[in-house]
Amino acid sequence: MTEYGRGPGSEPWHPEDPLYGDGGWGGQQAHTGQQSPYGGQPQQYPEQQQSQQQYGDWGDGGQSAYGQQPQYDQYGQQQPPEPQYDQYGQPRYDQQQYDQQYASQGQPQHGYDNGGWGTGAHPHAQYPADPSDPYGQQSAAYGPEQPDFYGTPEAYPPPEPPARRRTEPDPERTDWDPGPDEGEHAFFAGGDADGEDDDFGGRGRGDRRDRGGRGGKPKKGRSGVACLVVCLVLGGGVAGVGYFGYQFYQDRFGAAPDYAGDGNEEQVTVTIPKGAGGSTIGQELKRKGVVKSVDAFIAAQQSNPQGKSIQDGVYTLRKEMSAESAVELLLDPKSRSNLIVAEGRRNVDVYKMIDKQLGVDEGTTAGVAKTEWKSLGLPDWATNHKNVKDPLEGFLYPSSYSAAKGQKPEDVLKQMVARATEQYEKIGLEEKAEGLGLEGPWQLLTLASLVQAEGKTHDDFRRMSEVVYNRLKPTNTETNQELQFDSTFNYLKGQSKIRISESEINSNPDPYNTYTNKGLPPGPIGNPGAEALQAALAPTKDGWMYFVATDGVSKTEFAKTHDEFLKLKEKYNASSGS
Repeated sequence: MTEYGRGPGSEPWHPEDPLYGDGGWGGQQAHTGQQSPYGGQPQQYPEQQQSQQQYGDWGDGGQSAYGQQPQYDQYGQQQPPEPQYDQYGQPRYDQQQYDQQYASQGQPQHGYDNGGWGTGAHPHAQYPADPSDPYGQQSAAYGPEQPDFYGTPEAYPPPEPPARRRTEPDPERTDWDPGPDEGEHAFFAGGDADGEDDDFGGRGRGDRRDRGGRGGKPKKGRSGVACLVVCLVLGGGVAGVGYFGYQFYQDRFGAAPDYAGDGNEEQVTVTIPKGAGGSTIGQELKRKGVVKSVDAFIAAQQSNPQGKSIQDGVYTLRKEMSAESAVELLLDPKSRSNLIVAEGRRNVDVYKMIDKQLGVDEGTTAGVAKTEWKSLGLPDWATNHKNVKDPLEGFLYPSSYSAAKGQKPEDVLKQMVARATEQYEKIGLEEKAEGLGLEGPWQLLTLASLVQAEGKTHDDFRRMSEVVYNRLKPTNTETNQELQFDSTFNYLKGQSKIRISESEINSNPDPYNTYTNKGLPPGPIGNPGAEALQAALAPTKDGWMYFVATDGVSKTEFAKTHDEFLKLKEKYNASSGS
């Protein structure tokens, strides 16, 4: 039992009651259920009136009409109220409980603590009982037979003065199961985790009414947004894991991406460098848009029995080809866009071939060679020689080169010079020249060009090489160190004749004319091949001094003396009909 007690009384307020709410503390409120301190029997005093209903206004801090009631002794004299103290020793004024019986009005009376809400004094007003009040006609008598309406579970608790009001706990939520953890963070519940304590202690019945009436349902706005965010995050994570998992599977176990068919109509030129493997070729093809992936090309090359025999060079292919089709086309010689330089070709002929292969005007490559020869990669020993007609002669090494439309002449010439330099270094041209009685690799290269021009077969090359070496000897009394080769005269004339008159040859003093000049010409007269170079390095030692193409075409015969040479000459005249 509290100070006010909760004894049996009339039925508690119900939300449907028009007087239900917090208005009683601000104005007029019916009060019930206060028990008399005299065992439920009303005490009558002369000064005290019965059947009176008193109301006060607590808005201005004055004395309430239900404040401290005067006490009387047995002689009817008024006694002063006895002071009381709280737990801290401070004086306070407790509520005095009085039982006023309103038989006709049925209005119960509460005692209130004067010190709780002093708001000023107002005149006391007396009000008659309201006939429509469903509780007004109930008896104020209390006893064991009277039911306790405040003790039922559905009853609303009796009102308390403002000084004793407490914040009620939030109503238990039954519309959603928070889960096995029996709780949910305020963010997902739509509330503010910090907002519950901001106004603690300042709520009255009105706050409880708002919470219980209008605020009974929790807010769901923020909860929906949070759930959406969580779903998006989880969905994105699942999608990312799936994507990378698929990529991992494709990289490890799936087939490599590949085009289908023989490609479209768009052609492209692809250069395969020397010594390139499947990976290098595949990367170049992918860069040019021929195949879709390097792995697909490598797989197609490995599945083809001739896949590893792809040669370096320039190829004309189509874009978006299947890897299998690309391998087959690379193995087809017809697809190669290479320029093939044959052994013994003069530079003037090679320049014309390059112009045609690149689709440029005739004479373009010859002009580049004449003006830019110093920047094309010649070795030091191949420069600064007098009376040389073409510094690049002998350095357009016989081989296959990448040359296609769109390329520049200087790029093709650089390929050829680089290939020649590589081959000359490989055979030791510079180191072996001095041991052969020559002044340097330049003379050795020139000698090899003469062997290439005059010889017809491998055996001819070695014998022809010995003829050159023997005629260059200072002890040569047969020709007096004159080579007397028709090929050198044809070179300076830019022709290829077999029959040249002695008067024409003997009258031309050009340094390339070996009939009128001793020793080797100023430079190579063509581009010797590997066999001619090897023959220049390893001539025969049989004493050959003369040679004659007895059939005028391909058959060359050799002689050691001048008399033998005359017999071979008669044989040639007989075969030619002269």
